[in-house]
Amino acid sequence: MSKNNISPKDFSPHLFWDVDVERLDMEQHKKWLVKRVLDYGLMKDWRLLYDLMGVKEISLYATQIRDLSEKSMHFISNISNIPINKFLCYTWKQSNPQHWTL
Repeated sequence: MSKNNISPKDFSPHLFWDVDVERLDMEQHKKWLVKRVLDYGLMKDWRLLYDLMGVKEISLYATQIRDLSEKSMHFISNISNIPINKFLCYTWKQSNPQHWTL
């Protein structure tokens, strides 16, 4: 599938539980889309995101997300060869320790 032909309707519907897919601008909301796909997407969603942006652009947005899940952070860190300490979600979590770790 060509990157120009990818639309929000190609992704799994559960990624858009709180937004109107018709009004979603994928160019304007790339960082939001990266977070949703990394944290909640299926493998087909990952492939679509990869076709749309490529690993370099995905990892650029992922490093800027403060509340990316730890699993997603490690996944994108491994495939992009970016150390986890370069991710905002990692540094934010380190500077805001919780009383209990679950």
